Amino acid sequence: MSIITIEHNGQIFRADMSRAIDLSIAVDFSAPRVHAFDAPDPAAQPLAAGNFVGDVSHGGSCNCSTYSLTPHCNGTHTECAGHITREFMSVNSIAPTSLLRATLISITPHRTATQFSPDDRIITRDSLQQKLGRPPCNAAIVRTLPNNKLNADYDTFCPAYFSADALAWLAEQGVEHLLVDLPSVDRMRDNGLLLAHRAFWEMPRGSTLLPEAKRARATITELIYVPDDVPDGEYLLNLQVAPLEADAAPSRPVLYPLLHKHG
Repeated sequence: MSIITIEHNGQIFRADMSRAIDLSIAVDFSAPRVHAFDAPDPAAQPLAAGNFVGDVSHGGSCNCSTYSLTPHCNGTHTECAGHITREFMSVNSIAPTSLLRATLISITPHRTATQFSPDDRIITRDSLQQKLGRPPCNAAIVRTLPNNKLNADYDTFCPAYFSADALAWLAEQGVEHLLVDLPSVDRMRDNGLLLAHRAFWEMPRGSTLLPEAKRARATITELIYVPDDVPDGEYLLNLQVAPLEADAAPSRPVLYPLLHKHG
């Protein structure tokens, strides 16, 4: 075991760092695992420059490829308010560098008639309140049920999504980082409303101005995968975000089980 002890809001926590749980869906350039928003598959192409070819199997001295991907669509990624603003904002500028206190919950979305469909599946404010209570945590991690996400083709059906009211409540509770196992916190095709995103960043409906995002330092991580054998509860979270100057970047959230707390 490798145990660390931390203090958060006057409470002492111990966590086992040897029992790391990786929540990411890796970007696989040979066999893409998830499909969303009709985006092209990620691709890898050996670099060719003069007499050099970046492929050992084709006579190159080393492997060196050029990679093409769409972070929002090809795997686990973390995004910032710059996702929906005219002004540029980089997730790299606000990605957390310290361990976070996180709460994992599992929710079965409610089937609800909406303006888009008579049978949408929605995660509501009430569902979050029942599972989280009043969360004294930095991050909320939501696993939706059924938990069959590893090879999902989201272009063939409408996945679950959050109501704007649900994410407004998380913002009210001070949750700074939201992690979900869905391609978007909003309905994938909602005519560009993105109401849940706006609610979490506290932006007015229809706004595209970064100064109007009251919670511009909050992040949303989408397309995670929480294994079935990981129980709901409290964890430490290491939200590792690739250092790209972009509104979204591939990420690797890692959980560490809490042993107990004092105080």
